[in-house]
Amino acid sequence: MAIGSLSNSLQAQETLTLQEALSLAVSNYGSITSKQHYSKSFQLLSDQARRDYLPNFNLGAQQTYGTVNGQLGPMYGFGLNAASSGLPRDTQTWEAAFGALYLANINWDVFAFGRSRRNIAVANARAIESEGDLQQEIFQHKVKVASAYLNLLAAHQLTDSFEKNLERAETFQQIVKTRARNGLIPGADSSQADAELSNAKIAWTNSLNREQEAQNVLTILTGTSLNAIVPDTTFVAGFPKTADPIQTLATHPTLAWRQQRIATGEQQRAYISTLKYPALTLVGVFQSRASGFGSNFNQDPTDYSHDYLQGVKPTRSNYLFGFGLTWNLTDLLRISKQTAAQKEVVLGLQKEYDQAFLELNQNANLAKTKMENAISNALEAPIQVKAATEAYQRQLVMYENGLSDLVNVTQALYLLIRAETDQAIAQNNVWQALLYQSAAVGDFEIFENEL
Repeated sequence: MAIGSLSNSLQAQETLTLQEALSLAVSNYGSITSKQHYSKSFQLLSDQARRDYLPNFNLGAQQTYGTVNGQLGPMYGFGLNAASSGLPRDTQTWEAAFGALYLANINWDVFAFGRSRRNIAVANARAIESEGDLQQEIFQHKVKVASAYLNLLAAHQLTDSFEKNLERAETFQQIVKTRARNGLIPGADSSQADAELSNAKIAWTNSLNREQEAQNVLTILTGTSLNAIVPDTTFVAGFPKTADPIQTLATHPTLAWRQQRIATGEQQRAYISTLKYPALTLVGVFQSRASGFGSNFNQDPTDYSHDYLQGVKPTRSNYLFGFGLTWNLTDLLRISKQTAAQKEVVLGLQKEYDQAFLELNQNANLAKTKMENAISNALEAPIQVKAATEAYQRQLVMYENGLSDLVNVTQALYLLIRAETDQAIAQNNVWQALLYQSAAVGDFEIFENEL
Protein backbone atom coordinates (compact mmCIF):
# COMPACT_ATOMS: atom_id res chain seq x y z
CA MET A 1 0.00 0.00 0.00
CA ALA A 2 0.98 3.63 -0.41
CA ILE A 3 0.84 4.15 3.33
CA GLY A 4 3.43 1.46 3.93
CA SER A 5 5.89 2.76 1.35
CA LEU A 6 5.59 6.31 2.71
CA SER A 7 6.16 5.13 6.27
CA ASN A 8 9.29 3.23 5.22
CA SER A 9 10.55 6.34 3.41
CA LEU A 10 10.12 8.47 6.53
CA GLN A 11 11.82 5.89 8.73
CA ALA A 12 14.82 5.87 6.40
CA GLN A 13 15.30 9.60 6.85
CA GLU A 14 17.57 10.98 9.52
CA THR A 15 15.90 12.46 12.60
CA LEU A 16 16.48 16.17 13.20
CA THR A 17 16.59 17.05 16.89
CA LEU A 18 15.39 20.39 18.21
CA GLN A 19 18.92 21.35 19.29
CA GLU A 20 20.15 20.71 15.75
CA ALA A 21 17.30 22.77 14.30
CA LEU A 22 18.16 25.66 16.63
CA SER A 23 21.84 25.46 15.69
CA LEU A 24 21.04 25.48 11.98
CA ALA A 25 18.70 28.43 12.39
CA VAL A 26 21.21 30.57 14.29
CA SER A 27 23.94 29.77 11.77
CA ASN A 28 21.98 30.16 8.55
CA TYR A 29 18.87 32.29 8.92
CA GLY A 30 19.15 35.47 6.85
CA SER A 31 18.00 38.08 9.37
CA ILE A 32 20.46 36.75 11.97
CA THR A 33 23.48 36.53 9.67
CA SER A 34 22.73 40.00 8.29
CA LYS A 35 22.53 41.50 11.77
CA GLN A 36 25.81 39.82 12.64
CA HIS A 37 27.41 41.83 9.83
CA TYR A 38 25.59 44.99 10.96
CA SER A 39 26.84 44.50 14.50
CA LYS A 40 30.41 44.03 13.27
CA SER A 41 30.13 47.19 11.17
CA PHE A 42 29.06 49.23 14.20
CA GLN A 43 32.01 47.84 16.17
CA LEU A 44 34.31 49.05 13.40
CA LEU A 45 32.58 52.45 13.36
CA SER A 46 33.16 52.67 17.11
CA ASP A 47 36.88 52.16 16.51
CA GLN A 48 36.73 54.72 13.72
CA ALA A 49 35.12 57.29 16.07
CA ARG A 50 38.12 57.02 18.40
CA ARG A 51 40.43 57.70 15.48
CA ASP A 52 38.43 60.76 14.48
CA TYR A 53 40.15 62.63 17.31
CA LEU A 54 43.52 62.18 15.61
CA PRO A 55 44.80 65.30 13.81
CA ASN A 56 44.51 65.60 10.05
CA PHE A 57 47.92 65.23 8.43
CA ASN A 58 48.00 66.06 4.72
CA LEU A 59 50.82 65.83 2.22
CA GLY A 60 50.54 67.49 -1.17
CA ALA A 61 52.59 68.10 -4.27
CA GLN A 62 51.78 69.69 -7.61
CA GLN A 63 53.73 70.54 -10.72
CA THR A 64 52.22 72.87 -13.32
CA TYR A 65 53.03 74.79 -16.47
CA GLY A 66 51.52 78.18 -17.23
CA THR A 67 51.72 81.98 -17.25
CA VAL A 68 51.99 84.34 -14.27
CA ASN A 69 50.14 87.50 -15.30
CA GLY A 70 48.80 89.52 -12.37
CA GLN A 71 46.05 92.11 -12.17
CA LEU A 72 44.71 94.36 -9.45
CA GLY A 73 41.10 93.72 -8.52
CA PRO A 74 38.78 92.20 -5.88
CA MET A 75 38.04 88.48 -5.85
CA TYR A 76 36.33 85.92 -3.57
CA GLY A 77 37.83 82.47 -3.35
CA PHE A 78 35.05 80.16 -4.55
CA GLY A 79 37.71 77.66 -5.55
CA LEU A 80 37.34 77.81 -9.32
CA ASN A 81 40.09 80.33 -10.19
CA ALA A 82 43.78 79.67 -10.93
CA ALA A 83 46.27 80.77 -8.26
CA SER A 84 48.78 82.34 -10.67
CA SER A 85 51.21 84.61 -8.83
CA GLY A 86 52.80 87.69 -10.43
CA LEU A 87 52.91 91.48 -10.16
CA PRO A 88 50.53 93.53 -12.34
CA ARG A 89 51.97 94.47 -15.74
CA ASP A 90 50.90 97.06 -18.26
CA THR A 91 50.64 94.49 -21.10
CA GLN A 92 49.61 90.86 -21.48
CA THR A 93 52.42 88.34 -21.84
CA TRP A 94 52.20 84.71 -22.84
CA GLU A 95 55.58 83.54 -21.60
CA ALA A 96 55.15 80.32 -19.58
CA ALA A 97 57.36 78.18 -17.38
CA PHE A 98 57.13 75.26 -14.98
CA GLY A 99 56.26 75.66 -11.31
CA ALA A 100 55.71 73.41 -8.32
CA LEU A 101 54.32 73.40 -4.78
CA TYR A 102 55.14 70.93 -2.00
CA LEU A 103 53.45 71.06 1.40
CA ALA A 104 52.70 69.27 4.65
CA ASN A 105 49.71 70.32 6.74
CA ILE A 106 48.48 69.43 10.23
CA ASN A 107 44.98 70.40 11.34
CA TRP A 108 43.72 69.32 14.78
CA ASP A 109 40.57 70.24 16.68
CA VAL A 110 42.41 69.95 19.95
CA PHE A 111 39.51 71.11 22.13
CA ALA A 112 35.79 71.30 21.28
CA PHE A 113 34.06 71.16 24.69
CA GLY A 114 33.69 67.36 24.74
CA ARG A 115 32.52 66.96 21.13
CA SER A 116 34.96 64.18 20.31
CA ARG A 117 34.28 62.36 23.60
CA ARG A 118 30.54 62.52 22.99
CA ASN A 119 30.98 61.29 19.43
CA ILE A 120 32.90 58.27 20.70
CA ALA A 121 30.17 57.63 23.30
CA VAL A 122 27.50 57.71 20.58
CA ALA A 123 29.48 55.25 18.43
CA ASN A 124 29.95 52.92 21.40
CA ALA A 125 26.25 53.11 22.27
CA ARG A 126 25.30 52.28 18.70
CA ALA A 127 27.64 49.30 18.71
CA ILE A 128 26.07 48.03 21.96
CA GLU A 129 22.60 48.66 20.55
CA SER A 130 23.43 46.72 17.39
CA GLU A 131 24.74 43.80 19.44
CA GLY A 132 21.59 43.92 21.55
CA ASP A 133 19.48 43.89 18.41
CA LEU A 134 21.38 40.80 17.26
CA GLN A 135 20.85 39.03 20.59
CA GLN A 136 17.13 39.77 20.71
CA GLU A 137 16.81 38.63 17.11
CA ILE A 138 18.53 35.34 18.00
CA PHE A 139 16.29 34.94 21.06
CA GLN A 140 13.08 35.63 19.15
CA HIS A 141 14.11 33.37 16.29
CA LYS A 142 14.93 30.53 18.67
CA VAL A 143 11.43 30.84 20.07
CA LYS A 144 9.98 30.76 16.55
CA VAL A 145 12.04 27.71 15.60
CA ALA A 146 11.14 25.86 18.81
CA SER A 147 7.45 26.65 18.29
CA ALA A 148 7.60 25.52 14.67
CA TYR A 149 9.39 22.33 15.73
CA LEU A 150 6.71 21.58 18.34
CA ASN A 151 4.02 22.23 15.73
CA LEU A 152 5.73 19.78 13.39
CA LEU A 153 6.03 17.30 16.23
CA ALA A 154 2.31 17.61 16.98
CA ALA A 155 1.45 17.21 13.30
CA HIS A 156 3.71 14.15 13.10
CA GLN A 157 2.07 12.56 16.13
CA LEU A 158 -1.39 13.30 14.76
CA THR A 159 -0.38 11.64 11.50
CA ASP A 160 0.62 8.56 13.48
CA SER A 161 -2.75 8.60 15.23
CA PHE A 162 -4.64 8.85 11.95
CA GLU A 163 -2.47 6.10 10.52
CA LYS A 164 -3.45 3.82 13.42
CA ASN A 165 -7.06 4.80 12.85
CA LEU A 166 -6.71 3.88 9.18
CA GLU A 167 -5.30 0.48 10.13
CA ARG A 168 -8.22 -0.07 12.52
CA ALA A 169 -10.68 0.96 9.80
CA GLU A 170 -9.07 -1.52 7.38
CA THR A 171 -9.27 -4.33 9.95
CA PHE A 172 -12.88 -3.46 10.79
CA GLN A 173 -13.81 -3.38 7.09
CA GLN A 174 -12.45 -6.90 6.64
CA ILE A 175 -14.48 -8.12 9.63
CA VAL A 176 -17.66 -6.52 8.31
CA LYS A 177 -17.20 -7.86 4.78
CA THR A 178 -16.55 -11.37 6.10
CA ARG A 179 -19.69 -11.30 8.24
CA ALA A 180 -21.72 -9.85 5.35
CA ARG A 181 -20.55 -12.58 2.94
CA ASN A 182 -21.57 -15.20 5.50
CA GLY A 183 -25.01 -13.61 5.78
CA LEU A 184 -24.55 -12.74 9.45
CA ILE A 185 -25.16 -9.00 8.95
CA PRO A 186 -26.93 -6.86 6.34
CA GLY A 187 -25.01 -5.83 3.23
CA ALA A 188 -25.56 -2.18 4.14
CA ASP A 189 -23.05 -2.59 6.97
CA SER A 190 -20.40 -3.46 4.40
CA SER A 191 -21.08 -0.24 2.48
CA GLN A 192 -20.90 1.78 5.67
CA ALA A 193 -17.58 0.14 6.56
CA ASP A 194 -16.25 1.13 3.13
CA ALA A 195 -17.32 4.71 3.78
CA GLU A 196 -15.60 4.70 7.16
CA LEU A 197 -12.40 3.42 5.55
CA SER A 198 -12.51 6.16 2.93
CA ASN A 199 -13.07 8.73 5.66
CA ALA A 200 -10.05 7.39 7.56
CA LYS A 201 -7.91 7.61 4.40
CA ILE A 202 -8.97 11.21 3.80
CA ALA A 203 -8.25 12.14 7.43
CA TRP A 204 -4.80 10.55 7.21
CA THR A 205 -4.03 12.32 3.93
CA ASN A 206 -5.11 15.69 5.35
CA SER A 207 -2.93 15.08 8.38
CA LEU A 208 0.02 14.32 6.10
CA ASN A 209 -0.63 17.59 4.30
CA ARG A 210 -0.58 19.52 7.60
CA GLU A 211 2.65 17.79 8.57
CA GLN A 212 4.26 18.74 5.26
CA GLU A 213 3.18 22.35 5.75
CA ALA A 214 4.73 22.33 9.22
CA GLN A 215 7.93 20.87 7.73
CA ASN A 216 8.03 23.68 5.19
CA VAL A 217 7.69 26.35 7.89
CA LEU A 218 10.50 24.82 9.95
CA THR A 219 12.74 24.44 6.88
CA ILE A 220 12.35 28.14 6.10
CA LEU A 221 13.12 29.13 9.68
CA THR A 222 16.31 27.04 9.73
CA GLY A 223 17.56 28.88 6.65
CA THR A 224 18.29 25.61 4.90
CA SER A 225 16.86 23.61 2.02
CA LEU A 226 16.08 20.37 3.83
CA ASN A 227 13.75 18.24 1.74
CA ALA A 228 12.09 16.49 4.67
CA ILE A 229 12.36 16.67 8.43
CA VAL A 230 11.58 13.85 10.85
CA PRO A 231 11.20 15.32 14.36
CA ASP A 232 12.54 13.71 17.50
CA THR A 233 9.56 12.54 19.60
CA THR A 234 11.49 11.29 22.61
CA PHE A 235 11.75 14.47 24.68
CA VAL A 236 8.00 15.19 24.68
CA ALA A 237 7.25 11.82 26.24
CA GLY A 238 7.88 13.25 29.71
CA PHE A 239 6.94 16.39 31.56
CA PRO A 240 9.33 19.32 31.94
CA LYS A 241 10.01 20.88 35.31
CA THR A 242 7.31 23.31 36.35
CA ALA A 243 9.28 25.43 38.79
CA ASP A 244 8.24 29.08 38.69
CA PRO A 245 11.15 30.99 37.06
CA ILE A 246 12.38 34.24 38.52
CA GLN A 247 10.92 37.04 36.44
CA THR A 248 13.90 39.21 35.57
CA LEU A 249 12.24 41.17 32.82
CA ALA A 250 14.93 43.85 32.98
CA THR A 251 17.32 41.38 31.33
CA HIS A 252 14.82 40.28 28.71
CA PRO A 253 16.68 40.54 25.36
CA THR A 254 13.93 42.63 23.79
CA LEU A 255 13.73 45.01 26.76
CA ALA A 256 17.53 45.22 27.04
CA TRP A 257 17.70 46.20 23.37
CA ARG A 258 14.98 48.82 23.81
CA GLN A 259 16.73 50.19 26.88
CA GLN A 260 19.95 50.52 24.91
CA ARG A 261 18.06 52.39 22.18
CA ILE A 262 17.09 54.92 24.83
CA ALA A 263 20.70 55.15 26.01
CA THR A 264 21.85 55.71 22.42
CA GLY A 265 19.27 58.44 22.00
CA GLU A 266 20.51 60.16 25.15
CA GLN A 267 24.10 59.99 23.96
CA GLN A 268 23.03 61.41 20.60
CA ARG A 269 21.27 64.31 22.35
CA ALA A 270 24.37 65.01 24.45
CA TYR A 271 26.54 64.99 21.34
CA ILE A 272 24.24 67.35 19.46
CA SER A 273 24.37 69.83 22.33
CA THR A 274 28.17 70.08 21.95
CA LEU A 275 27.80 71.36 18.38
CA LYS A 276 26.75 74.79 19.66
CA TYR A 277 30.17 75.40 21.24
CA PRO A 278 33.29 76.70 19.44
CA ALA A 279 36.26 74.57 18.48
CA LEU A 280 39.90 75.37 19.21
CA THR A 281 42.03 74.24 16.26
CA LEU A 282 45.79 73.76 16.11
CA VAL A 283 47.31 74.24 12.64
CA GLY A 284 50.77 73.76 11.24
CA VAL A 285 51.96 74.14 7.64
CA PHE A 286 55.29 73.70 5.90
CA GLN A 287 55.53 74.37 2.17
CA SER A 288 58.15 74.78 -0.53
CA ARG A 289 57.65 76.41 -3.91
CA ALA A 290 59.50 76.21 -7.19
CA SER A 291 59.21 78.39 -10.29
CA GLY A 292 60.81 78.73 -13.70
CA PHE A 293 60.32 82.52 -13.54
CA GLY A 294 63.18 84.61 -12.17
CA SER A 295 62.83 87.27 -9.47
CA ASN A 296 63.46 90.05 -12.07
CA PHE A 297 60.81 88.89 -14.55
CA ASN A 298 58.73 92.08 -14.25
CA GLN A 299 61.70 94.23 -15.29
CA ASP A 300 63.26 91.67 -17.61
CA PRO A 301 60.70 89.69 -19.65
CA THR A 302 63.42 87.22 -20.65
CA ASP A 303 64.08 86.20 -17.03
CA TYR A 304 62.34 82.79 -17.23
CA SER A 305 63.19 79.28 -18.36
CA HIS A 306 61.31 76.43 -20.06
CA ASP A 307 63.58 73.91 -18.36
CA TYR A 308 61.46 71.38 -16.44
CA LEU A 309 64.00 70.55 -13.71
CA GLN A 310 64.69 74.20 -13.02
CA GLY A 311 60.96 74.89 -12.81
CA VAL A 312 60.15 72.13 -10.29
CA LYS A 313 63.22 72.45 -8.04
CA PRO A 314 62.16 74.07 -4.70
CA THR A 315 63.75 77.48 -4.07
CA ARG A 316 61.56 79.08 -1.36
CA SER A 317 60.06 77.54 1.79
CA ASN A 318 57.71 78.76 4.53
CA TYR A 319 56.31 77.36 7.73
CA LEU A 320 53.43 78.38 9.95
CA PHE A 321 52.07 77.36 13.34
CA GLY A 322 49.03 78.72 15.10
CA PHE A 323 45.76 78.33 16.97
CA GLY A 324 42.34 79.25 15.72
CA LEU A 325 38.95 79.55 17.43
CA THR A 326 35.85 79.28 15.23
CA TRP A 327 32.31 79.75 16.47
CA ASN A 328 29.20 80.05 14.36
CA LEU A 329 26.87 81.92 16.69
CA THR A 330 23.75 81.12 14.67
CA ASP A 331 24.33 77.45 15.52
CA LEU A 332 22.95 78.30 18.96
CA LEU A 333 19.53 78.75 17.35
CA ARG A 334 19.77 75.68 15.13
CA ILE A 335 21.17 73.27 17.70
CA SER A 336 18.58 74.17 20.34
CA LYS A 337 15.81 72.90 18.07
CA GLN A 338 17.80 69.84 17.05
CA THR A 339 18.41 69.00 20.71
CA ALA A 340 14.73 69.43 21.51
CA ALA A 341 13.80 67.15 18.60
CA GLN A 342 16.20 64.46 19.82
CA LYS A 343 14.71 64.74 23.31
CA GLU A 344 11.29 63.96 21.84
CA VAL A 345 12.79 60.92 20.12
CA VAL A 346 14.11 59.67 23.46
CA LEU A 347 10.70 60.18 25.07
CA GLY A 348 9.12 58.18 22.25
CA LEU A 349 11.61 55.35 22.75
CA GLN A 350 10.82 55.36 26.46
CA LYS A 351 7.10 54.98 25.73
CA GLU A 352 7.84 52.03 23.44
CA TYR A 353 9.88 50.46 26.23
CA ASP A 354 7.09 50.95 28.77
CA GLN A 355 4.54 49.33 26.44
CA ALA A 356 6.84 46.37 25.72
CA PHE A 357 7.45 45.91 29.45
CA LEU A 358 3.71 45.93 30.14
CA GLU A 359 3.02 43.32 27.46
CA LEU A 360 5.84 41.03 28.58
CA ASN A 361 4.80 41.34 32.22
CA GLN A 362 1.25 40.32 31.30
CA ASN A 363 2.56 37.43 29.22
CA ALA A 364 4.71 36.25 32.12
CA ASN A 365 1.68 36.16 34.39
CA LEU A 366 -0.38 34.36 31.72
CA ALA A 367 2.40 31.80 31.25
CA LYS A 368 1.80 30.41 34.76
CA THR A 369 -1.86 29.76 34.02
CA LYS A 370 -1.11 28.23 30.63
CA MET A 371 1.37 25.83 32.18
CA GLU A 372 -1.07 24.76 34.93
CA ASN A 373 -3.87 24.16 32.42
CA ALA A 374 -1.58 22.30 30.02
CA ILE A 375 -0.36 19.95 32.74
CA SER A 376 -3.92 19.32 33.91
CA ASN A 377 -5.00 18.35 30.39
CA ALA A 378 -1.91 16.21 29.84
CA LEU A 379 -2.61 14.24 33.02
CA GLU A 380 -6.23 13.72 32.02
CA ALA A 381 -5.54 12.66 28.43
CA PRO A 382 -4.18 9.12 29.19
CA ILE A 383 -7.31 8.38 31.23
CA GLN A 384 -9.44 9.34 28.24
CA VAL A 385 -7.34 7.18 25.87
CA LYS A 386 -7.51 4.18 28.19
CA ALA A 387 -11.27 4.43 28.55
CA ALA A 388 -11.82 5.01 24.82
CA THR A 389 -9.59 2.04 23.92
CA GLU A 390 -11.48 -0.27 26.25
CA ALA A 391 -14.81 0.97 24.91
CA TYR A 392 -13.78 0.38 21.32
CA GLN A 393 -12.40 -3.09 21.98
CA ARG A 394 -15.56 -4.01 23.89
CA GLN A 395 -17.84 -2.76 21.12
CA LEU A 396 -15.75 -4.57 18.48
CA VAL A 397 -15.96 -7.89 20.36
CA MET A 398 -19.69 -7.43 20.90
CA TYR A 399 -20.17 -6.65 17.19
CA GLU A 400 -18.25 -9.75 16.17
CA ASN A 401 -20.57 -11.78 18.38
CA GLY A 402 -23.71 -10.07 17.13
CA LEU A 403 -24.35 -8.22 20.40
CA SER A 404 -23.85 -4.69 19.04
CA ASP A 405 -24.54 -2.80 15.85
CA LEU A 406 -22.29 -0.88 13.47
CA VAL A 407 -23.35 2.52 14.80
CA ASN A 408 -22.03 1.76 18.29
CA VAL A 409 -18.73 0.47 16.91
CA THR A 410 -18.32 3.53 14.69
CA GLN A 411 -19.09 5.84 17.61
CA ALA A 412 -16.51 4.06 19.76
CA LEU A 413 -13.96 4.41 16.95
CA TYR A 414 -14.59 8.15 16.77
CA LEU A 415 -14.13 8.48 20.51
CA LEU A 416 -10.84 6.57 20.35
CA ILE A 417 -9.29 8.67 17.57
CA ARG A 418 -10.41 11.83 19.33
CA ALA A 419 -8.83 10.65 22.58
CA GLU A 420 -5.55 9.80 20.84
CA THR A 421 -5.39 13.16 19.10
CA ASP A 422 -6.26 14.96 22.34
CA GLN A 423 -3.42 13.15 24.11
CA ALA A 424 -0.89 14.08 21.42
CA ILE A 425 -1.98 17.72 21.52
CA ALA A 426 -2.15 17.86 25.32
CA GLN A 427 1.38 16.51 25.76
CA ASN A 428 2.68 18.92 23.14
CA ASN A 429 0.87 21.84 24.77
CA VAL A 430 2.87 21.35 27.97
CA TRP A 431 6.07 22.02 26.05
CA GLN A 432 4.41 24.88 24.17
CA ALA A 433 3.48 26.38 27.54
CA LEU A 434 7.07 26.02 28.75
CA LEU A 435 8.27 27.72 25.57
CA TYR A 436 5.74 30.51 26.09
CA GLN A 437 7.05 30.92 29.62
CA SER A 438 10.64 31.15 28.37
CA ALA A 439 9.66 33.72 25.75
CA ALA A 440 7.73 35.80 28.30
CA VAL A 441 10.53 36.06 30.87
CA GLY A 442 13.30 36.32 28.27
CA ASP A 443 15.27 33.22 29.28
CA PHE A 444 15.41 30.57 26.56
CA GLU A 445 17.47 28.29 28.80
CA ILE A 446 14.31 27.56 30.81
CA PHE A 447 13.11 25.66 27.77
CA GLU A 448 16.45 24.53 26.36
CA ASN A 449 17.66 22.94 29.60
CA GLU A 450 14.71 20.54 29.54
CA LEU A 451 15.58 19.08 26.13
